Amino acid sequence: MITCVVHYTIDPAQIEAFERFARTWMRLVARHGGVHHGYFLPAEGASDRAEALFSFESLAAYEQYRALFGVDPEFVAADRIREESGCVLRYERTFMRPLLPTD
Repeated sequence: MITCVVHYTIDPAQIEAFERFARTWMRLVARHGGVHHGYFLPAEGASDRAEALFSFESLAAYEQYRALFGVDPEFVAADRIREESGCVLRYERTFMRPLLPTD
């Protein structure tokens, strides 16, 4: 399993647009074979940081999902939320492997 951790710098004035963006991507990840662990939004402290975590069975499975960017109409529409609202100022992806508790 591989987990993608996305670190966002967001526009706090566009939090509602960011939430629409996030809900759309959670649905798309699930529809295309991934497991979305959620978006984590500002509550206290810095109000311009958000995080997302989602997993795919393998890097190859993630790459199949990524191949739909800019091609699939639903992916294009999801990105349009970000582009038109300016809710995401910057983002960075990191790939990690989970170390899970054992019995």
